[in-house]
Amino acid sequence: MKNSRTRIAGAVLAVAALAGAAACAADQSASATTPTATTAAPPPTETLSPLLQQALPDVPGKTFTSAIVTLPPAARAAPHRHGGAFVYAYVLDGTVRSQVDDKPVGTFRAGDNWTEQPGAHHVLTENPSATEQARLLVVFVADNGAELKVDDAHQ
Repeated sequence: MKNSRTRIAGAVLAVAALAGAAACAADQSASATTPTATTAAPPPTETLSPLLQQALPDVPGKTFTSAIVTLPPAARAAPHRHGGAFVYAYVLDGTVRSQVDDKPVGTFRAGDNWTEQPGAHHVLTENPSATEQARLLVVFVADNGAELKVDDAHQ
C-alpha cells in the first residue's frame, strides 16, 4: 500500500512538472512572437539617511552631521561637491570606488576610510559590485544650514 502511494505521488509530481514546463514553453513562445515595449531604467544611485545633526558648541557657525549612505549594487552617484564641508567617510559594508579631484581612483572596502577637504570635487563614487550593496558612514562638518551635497550641473 505504501509503495502504491509513493508511485501515485511520484506520478502526480511528474505530471505537475510537465505541465509547468509546457506553460513555460508557451510563455516563451508567446513572448518571442509578441514584441514588448521596454524602457531602460535609470542606473541606481545612492540614498542618504541622516543620523544626527548637531551645532558644534565650541565652533560657532558650524554643524556636525552624520549619515548612512547606501549604494545598491552597480550604483553610481553623480559627480558632486560638498560645498565648504569637511567630509569623513567610513565603509561599513561592501566596496566603494571613489575619486576626489585629480587624485587616483581608490577602492575602499569595509573598515577603510577617507577624507575630503572643503570644496573638493568628488568625481567618482560607485559600487562596483553587481550583487552586493555598499554602505558608508559619512560625517560632515559644515556651515550651519549649508547643503551637504550639490550635484554637478548636467552637461
